[in-house]
Amino acid sequence: MSAEILLEVEDLWVTYWSRSLFGLDRKPFHAVKGASLTIRRGETLGLVGESGSGKSSIANAVLGLVPAGSGAIRFGGTDLTSMGTRYSPDIRSQIQAVFQDPYSSLNPSMTVEDLVTEPLRVHTKMDRSERRARAAELLKLVSLSEEHLGRHPHQFSGGQRQRIAIASALALEPKLIVLDEPVSALDVSTQNQIINLLYERRDAMGVAYLLIAHDLALVHHISDRIAVMYLGHVVEEGPSDRVYHSPAHPYTRALLDAVPLLDPEAQRQRRAARKAAPAHETPRVSATACPYKNRCPHAMPRCHAEMPPSYPVDGGGTAACFLLDETTSSKASPALDGAAQ
Repeated sequence: MSAEILLEVEDLWVTYWSRSLFGLDRKPFHAVKGASLTIRRGETLGLVGESGSGKSSIANAVLGLVPAGSGAIRFGGTDLTSMGTRYSPDIRSQIQAVFQDPYSSLNPSMTVEDLVTEPLRVHTKMDRSERRARAAELLKLVSLSEEHLGRHPHQFSGGQRQRIAIASALALEPKLIVLDEPVSALDVSTQNQIINLLYERRDAMGVAYLLIAHDLALVHHISDRIAVMYLGHVVEEGPSDRVYHSPAHPYTRALLDAVPLLDPEAQRQRRAARKAAPAHETPRVSATACPYKNRCPHAMPRCHAEMPPSYPVDGGGTAACFLLDETTSSKASPALDGAAQ
């Protein structure tokens, strides 16, 4: 892909500090540990992993909602980490967000017109009539109509509220939209409608997406590339089809094995095998070992002593796994091969 890099995250650390009585003995929690990723103009990067993996912390750091502890975030060549959480108006207008819950992301006291035109009021010199006309255009883009402008969020379904949130995010024609679990609070049929809408707007406007989700099958459907996170680390990244059909990291394989199968008998066999597998100890944080070592069926002694670097993977991308080290194995374990059902 030859498109220009729009967003570059390099060796990013995001740290939160625990609160204690009188502010004494505060302890750090590293939510993101040296993560690196890139997004090109007009591209969708899917960021997946289970809850607590650090996905939303990366999103919040990109949005300027939390500061980066160290590392760099560059947007269109501009260093965002030097701005902390005080992005310039120009940057704010170019990076927008759609959050998980449309029931809480929209101010219930505001009309749809106010919600959709608020970015225009803050970042442009349009008068009210111009803003209203633009709002009507935006609602049409998300399959709503001008008659909805005077209504309040409680008068809409969850899917319609998410369409309103998307219309607001598109108002300034941003270069990047961060989508943090944008469909997880919706029913399946509505999810498909929203995903198709995002597809259409991306192709029509050339906007790039950072899509945060835990559902690898959904992410594969909409993303050009996928990055997989585990305990704050990016353990694998690459083209969407390669990661989904030929995962190189054992954790990615485990995520795919969690996707339900259409064949009931195959699903029963998988469930039985999972129950028969020995239990793994709770993961422990270690700066000198593979973060997945305690759950990995392929763990080797070096996995408990060294942090694996990112190795190139056939088909594109990288994975942080010693199975890809030529001095250990000529290729990834055959157990990782095969497409998702």
